[in-house]
Amino acid sequence: MPDDSRLPSTHVTLRLPADLVERFDRLATAMERSRSWVMLRALRQYLDAEGAEIAEDIESIAELDRGEGEPFETSLKEIEQIIKRAGKKRQPRK
Repeated sequence: MPDDSRLPSTHVTLRLPADLVERFDRLATAMERSRSWVMLRALRQYLDAEGAEIAEDIESIAELDRGEGEPFETSLKEIEQIIKRAGKKRQPRK
C-alpha cells in the first residue's frame, strides 16, 4: 500500500451507518491505526477489485460501441471448434 502521507489529499464528508463506523473503529483500534487509514485501505481494495472489474466492463462496452468487437457468429464458430477438439481428446483410444 502506498505511503499516503506524501500524496495530496482532499477532505471528503461521507454519511455512513453507525454500525459500519463502529466496525471501522474496532479495526482501527486493533491495528493501532486511525479510522481514516482503515477506510482508505478498504476503499483502495474495493477499487482494485470490484472497481477494476467495473472499469474493465465500461471499456469493453466502449470498444463494442467503436465497432472493435468480433461478430457473434465468429465467436460461436471458435467455441464449436474448441468443443469439437476437446471431444476428440476425451475419446478413448482403441
